[in-house]
Amino acid sequence: MNASAEPVQPRSRPIASGPPIRRLFQEVIADRLPGPRPPQAAMLFDAEVDPCWDDRSFLADFYNEILHQDTCQPDTAAGLALVAVLAGDDRIPARHRFQAVGLLFSAATVAERHLAEAWPATPPHADPDSEARARTAVQAHVPDLLTRWSAECPAVRLVLAGLAVVFPTDRTVPALTPRLRPFTHQYPQGTDIGDYVRFVLVMAAQDDGRTLKVTEKLTDAYWTGTARGVPTPARALHLLGQMLSKVGAALTPSHARQ
Repeated sequence: MNASAEPVQPRSRPIASGPPIRRLFQEVIADRLPGPRPPQAAMLFDAEVDPCWDDRSFLADFYNEILHQDTCQPDTAAGLALVAVLAGDDRIPARHRFQAVGLLFSAATVAERHLAEAWPATPPHADPDSEARARTAVQAHVPDLLTRWSAECPAVRLVLAGLAVVFPTDRTVPALTPRLRPFTHQYPQGTDIGDYVRFVLVMAAQDDGRTLKVTEKLTDAYWTGTARGVPTPARALHLLGQMLSKVGAALTPSHARQ
């Protein structure tokens, strides 16, 4: 052995600091993404910690760094890899997995939802290239996330169902009816969860005429509507996004059991 050779330093784990959820995210990302990471990972591994952070404020800042004020930027697609890892790791509490999958839904539907809101004008802050890359990035993770269905809690199953109709396939769409049957039996029409799962099933049928009819019926009754000239898929995803937000607010601890 060459005595002048410098010893190999053992690889050290990141210093755990900040609020508990940051430390947990740090651990999961360090384990699951050991190589080069997207720039948004600096919020997890940078030694500087905002002294004002608690779990809630850290999550808001971290997710906003990836999907900035619900708009896609050039680095958004790369940052979604972090979100997908968190969404698929059982160490992350169910309520936070729900939020992570919800962010993937939002990133994948930015273009349609904003088109529905701004029609006939061009959506402000639109970035078609970044939006397309973000959608492709989310789509790449959907199969792995859907394979977790049987092991997931009811809350995460609900948001996974929304993600499934954003990227329908010949395999996943038929599976939604039996997978959502427990929800349709438990939650009647007119409840937040009941209306949401029924609308997911309408969208899964991929019948634009029926989707448009149900979209108009629901928005007239409960939700912020959109102009009638907006393409049906954009109107439907705009409505589905609103419904998913309401479902998230209505969930109870029993929905988020591990």
